[in-house]
Amino acid sequence: MGDGVRLGVAGHRVLSAGPAGGSPRAAGTSGRSRRLVDQTVGQTVGEPGSTDPRPAVVSVKGVDKRFEVRGGGRMTALEGIDLEIRPGEFISLIGPSGCGKSTLLRVIGDLTAPSAGTITVNGKSAHQARVDRDYGMVFQAPVLFDWRTVEANVSLPLELMGRGAAERKRRVREMLDLVELSGFLQHYPHQLSGGMQQRVAIARALAFEPQILLMDEPFGALDEMTRERMNSEVLRIWEQTGITVVFVTHSIPEAVFLSSRVVVMSARPGRITNIVEVDLPRPRNEESREAERYFELVTAVRESLRGRLPGSEGEEAQASAAASAARTMAEGAVG
Repeated sequence: MGDGVRLGVAGHRVLSAGPAGGSPRAAGTSGRSRRLVDQTVGQTVGEPGSTDPRPAVVSVKGVDKRFEVRGGGRMTALEGIDLEIRPGEFISLIGPSGCGKSTLLRVIGDLTAPSAGTITVNGKSAHQARVDRDYGMVFQAPVLFDWRTVEANVSLPLELMGRGAAERKRRVREMLDLVELSGFLQHYPHQLSGGMQQRVAIARALAFEPQILLMDEPFGALDEMTRERMNSEVLRIWEQTGITVVFVTHSIPEAVFLSSRVVVMSARPGRITNIVEVDLPRPRNEESREAERYFELVTAVRESLRGRLPGSEGEEAQASAAASAARTMAEGAVG
């Protein structure tokens, strides 16, 4: 978001950074870490006075999620979730294990119902959005059918929708071209690497032209090098399609590299504690991972997860040391 636009969720604190080269800082801020401006944003997308007039494609308001547990008790997984997602955004959800990231994704996708609050997608209920096939979903496991070829796996949702053979064939070819697997139509899942299997899963999720792609830790089982390649692939696909993406991850570097905004969640019960706006230039590539701004943003997300916000005593020294340590670790991994 190199134009310096500041959009957030009403009631949430936003760690926001202007474009490299310097947008105006908040009064009284100084130094490297002060470029991460701590502010409370009272606007939501599409409200009067918002700098972005587009309505939110996904609007989550006051959502709680509770589960019954043995012995008659209840476990609160999510509490007081408010989130607005703009059309074409790439949003990552990150937080401690068990904080409800995946639960929030499932609530947005109507795979489980909220205990309280509302979710609207393109102005309609999450359930109606699912009925209308506004969503595509990709999970940590590719969930491909072993007895079906790559072509047949990608074609499956189109078959279930009753699309004709010619249309199915055309759309499958388009999607396999998009994920750069056009030479593997007649291969079976066991003949593909883990990264290739996930690309097939992405092609299948996009085959029926959804408006929103929900991704639940899709690269968590991959080795680091394959994961980085898949990050670049999913960004390429996102840029080509313009689809809205909501992405769950445990990886801070992955979240920063991919996202327009990183939504930081607390330990259970999961609440949104901060939103870090990522102003790395696009298109992003390997050089993006070596930029000083990248390391600053990784540090900002990490400090948010630890509950440390800009303005605390010793902030600048902590941020500088953390960014240097992150940079040193990255250089050591490459060497």
